[in-house]
Amino acid sequence: MSSISPLSSAGQKNSKADYYVSNDLGESSAGIVDDIELQDLDTGEAGLKHGLKSRHVQLIALGGAIGTGLFIGSGATLAKCGPAGLLTGYLILVTVIYFIMNQIGVMVTYLPDHGEVSEIARRYVDPSLAFATGAIYVYTFLILLCSEISAAAIVIEYWTTKVNVAVWIVIMLAFIILLNFSAVKYYGETEFWFASLKIFLVVGLIILGVVIFFGGGPNQHEVLGFHYWKDPGAFAIHLSHGNTGKFLDCWTGVIKSGFAFIVSPELVGVTAAETQNPRRNISKAASRFIWRLMFFYVLGALVIGIIVSHTNPKLLSGSSDASASPFVIGIQNVGIKVLNHIINAVILTSALSAGNSFFYAGSRYLFSMAERGEVPKVFKRVNKYGVPYVCVAFSSVVGCLSFLNVSSSSADVFNWFSNMCTISGFIGWIIVGISFLRFSKAIAYNGLYDRLPYKPILGPYGAYYSIGFITIVCLTNGYEVFFDFNGPDFVAAYITLPFFAVFYFGHKIWTRNWAWGYPIEEIDVVSGLEKAEKEQELYEQSIPKPTTIGGRLLDWLL
Repeated sequence: MSSISPLSSAGQKNSKADYYVSNDLGESSAGIVDDIELQDLDTGEAGLKHGLKSRHVQLIALGGAIGTGLFIGSGATLAKCGPAGLLTGYLILVTVIYFIMNQIGVMVTYLPDHGEVSEIARRYVDPSLAFATGAIYVYTFLILLCSEISAAAIVIEYWTTKVNVAVWIVIMLAFIILLNFSAVKYYGETEFWFASLKIFLVVGLIILGVVIFFGGGPNQHEVLGFHYWKDPGAFAIHLSHGNTGKFLDCWTGVIKSGFAFIVSPELVGVTAAETQNPRRNISKAASRFIWRLMFFYVLGALVIGIIVSHTNPKLLSGSSDASASPFVIGIQNVGIKVLNHIINAVILTSALSAGNSFFYAGSRYLFSMAERGEVPKVFKRVNKYGVPYVCVAFSSVVGCLSFLNVSSSSADVFNWFSNMCTISGFIGWIIVGISFLRFSKAIAYNGLYDRLPYKPILGPYGAYYSIGFITIVCLTNGYEVFFDFNGPDFVAAYITLPFFAVFYFGHKIWTRNWAWGYPIEEIDVVSGLEKAEKEQELYEQSIPKPTTIGGRLLDWLL
């Protein structure tokens, strides 16, 4: 492979780039490419290892997206927005996530050493933006970890209340901590099977929904069809009347569906530094993620609106177990027994799976901040298995906040903190779009478009769309409080915005760097490129191509 010129296509030298990155990956390493270790160029310490395979990456993000938001949270959205509002919200937001996932895929596959949004912002926009982004993502992932552990403990109470909920929290937190202290391949394997279980359940529920649609339930004597879309109606009309009420139902559906998808596209990027053949496998995961998401969430939302009325009182019970699941309510309405226990078991594994993913992502974002010098160097320490054990230990301590949910008073405080996390994900998506615009301009300036392994969809226009749309979502995230003003809800909806500003401007004051972004000619899109291309070449040489029909099908799926 020819070496990369230190001059851009415009004849300008990139003052930030180190174009002469050494590449010690000789041809002899093709046979042991799975054991490649990333090296810290400053310290010489062994770093993260490539322990995640294609099938792991394919399902990590999808498994993170399919969780309690679909199985339980969708019920509350249905009650507030009606079936049309729920379905419209999912359909609209999926188009936004399509572009966000594409943008992450383009940037991460180009230089896959790190795929955190904060690291992307550091490389293509501004160090202060990277610091603020990293801080809110670490907070978000670790608080969401606590939230999922608490949800899992509550789910168990569906079967028994004889054991104190704190006992279940200890068991599940210990399980997640043990997995994350192990080599990353064990995390990937666990997530693969957790996600597979959830996928089988959703597919089964969609098929069952079709059966109920045509009147195939034990207690059904006629075709159900779209009965609930007609009576009580397609919209809940919960804030206003007429067409305005219908529009607000749809917009509320968009905002609420955002909570279900939050931080799931980013999980693909987080795995880049620990994925085998990341250029190929991240590309596959990014391109297929959105279609799978559309299948499971859009069809799932359609089925929910068909099998249960949005006025069903069980949707408003406030329960966190299977009794509040719209799937369970609809199935029980037609006389199907036992399935509620199966769904509750899958909800339990969903919460554990999501908590496991959030723990992993939070520790890796913290590790990324340590590598940039934004937190103490001790967080850069990695053991022989490639695990950033200090970051994992810190995340374990934060995970103990799950015990706040043991008492009702502290649980209210914790729920307030959890609600603050959702807008953090929206902010992260805006930063993805901004980073992509800067990245695209730098690629064009250096004439490197043909070397992108994964091509952008609609170029910068997809980024303009996602930035504009999510900005509106951020600003209207808590619009409902203005109809009946509630101080705590208002603060929970918007407090993250000033927090982010404090992190951003505080970093600028600390570093005394008042530049608002690198000049295009100084954005580094070259250092590490030759190494990434060489690694991809070695991976491709070491992996035999499938020759059978079954092998090709499996390769296409995973």
